[in-house]
Amino acid sequence: MSETAMRIEAEEPTVRVERRGLKKGLYLIPSLFTAANIGMGFFAVMGTLRGFQLLGSGGEAQLARAAEHFDAASKAIGLAVLFDSLDGRIARMTKTTTEIGVQLDSIADVLTFGIAPAVLVYAWSYGSVFVEGSAFHKLGWFLSFLFVICGAFRLARFNVQAMRPRVLAEGSVKVDKKSFVGLPIPPAAGLLAAIIHFAPAPLAHLDARQGALYSGAMMILIALLGALMVSTIRYTSFKSVGATRRSTRVAIVALASIGMLIWLFSRYVLLTLAAAYVLHGVLARFGSIFRRKNN
Repeated sequence: MSETAMRIEAEEPTVRVERRGLKKGLYLIPSLFTAANIGMGFFAVMGTLRGFQLLGSGGEAQLARAAEHFDAASKAIGLAVLFDSLDGRIARMTKTTTEIGVQLDSIADVLTFGIAPAVLVYAWSYGSVFVEGSAFHKLGWFLSFLFVICGAFRLARFNVQAMRPRVLAEGSVKVDKKSFVGLPIPPAAGLLAAIIHFAPAPLAHLDARQGALYSGAMMILIALLGALMVSTIRYTSFKSVGATRRSTRVAIVALASIGMLIWLFSRYVLLTLAAAYVLHGVLARFGSIFRRKNN
């Protein structure tokens, strides 16, 4: 055996070890984004509690500080939406999807997009407007809980559908990657967070009539979002975006443009994007019903 062949043979095990180590390292990347998601959810809950505590102190200065905490909590939920969209995409791109990662992601979503926005809306609106123990206060408490339980059910249904894809008549498995069944919980939470980011001042600073009016509107909204999550209305998944070379170029330009708009006009752009996504599934369903009736 030549000296060159012996040297190559000696180096091969080292190369294999390095490649295995690199592969193991890749599995950590999606989990890091999931951990960031959990961190943002925890930060949002803690910021909301601090803001709610300041509302009890009264005074303009305390209201202003409470608004800052509510705004920070809504921004944390917005960042969590970004982290949540990246962890799954990175796992698919690097082929590092694991069963524990899927379950960890669902648990993180219940905290960040279920509990955190429900508590935030409660503290920012009807929890501080209506008298504790009153009928409307109890109803608001119940609707916040309903939002959480509907979001948890939505995540459980998604996991079951992902593990048990629909089988076609010819025996092949079909997984619908273009759409979700029911409103995903991150956009539902994103809409609530965008509303509070748009107007972070707590509704307790308004007069009694306006506060009750806007709090009632938030109660209706959070109930509708819960109903949309457990519905069978289909929503675009955007998983196919960037799948081809041409769509990748378009996606990069679109994402860069949207990112700059968010940086410059975050309150308007985030609210518009969140509302548009929530509404597009409902409008598409009504459109399909209307077309069937005409046919």
